[in-house]
Amino acid sequence: MMNKSRGRRRGSPDTREEILAVARRRFLADGYARVTMRSIAAEAGVDAALISYFFGSKKGLFGAVLGLLANPPEVLAGALPGDPAGLPERILRAQLAAWDDPVGGPRLALMVRAALQEPDLSRLLRDVVWHEMIERVAATVGGPDASGRAAAFGTQLAGVVFARYLLAIEPIASMPADEFVARQVPAMRAALFPPRRRPGF
Repeated sequence: MMNKSRGRRRGSPDTREEILAVARRRFLADGYARVTMRSIAAEAGVDAALISYFFGSKKGLFGAVLGLLANPPEVLAGALPGDPAGLPERILRAQLAAWDDPVGGPRLALMVRAALQEPDLSRLLRDVVWHEMIERVAATVGGPDASGRAAAFGTQLAGVVFARYLLAIEPIASMPADEFVARQVPAMRAALFPPRRRPGF
């Protein structure tokens, strides 16, 4: 007798791949912010908890969709806790570690180069950078114009990616990480925590 019971499918490799296919299509069509885990689960015919089981979070799902070993939003999230004064150095060191990785780094470079050529992917990455990176940095530092300061800081990080990894400008490209951090962090700290102006100046 055929089992006529209906319900959400259990996890399997095929189910995981179908979730990724749905998520890839939805992210590219609707952008990162508008897509929810629940809507992906409904379209894939699974429970939202199963997506969390496979990918941990929406950030994790995004990384899996793009095949990233080091997912930029998750790399950032790992660097946020701690003394705010050390935040620029923690984030920069985490970024360097991800991009210097011999396996993960080339995948990140491929993602960025593809985004420069594909408008839908470019829009998706812009959405992710704003919602999962700049807004999170702004929430962490707080204070007046937190979003503007976080955006300026994010621009510096983007400059690091292009100069060191995509354009491979020397001596930046081959500079040891500790030396690079020492040279970059003062400007990054100034962008994120600008000195207060004295009254009358």
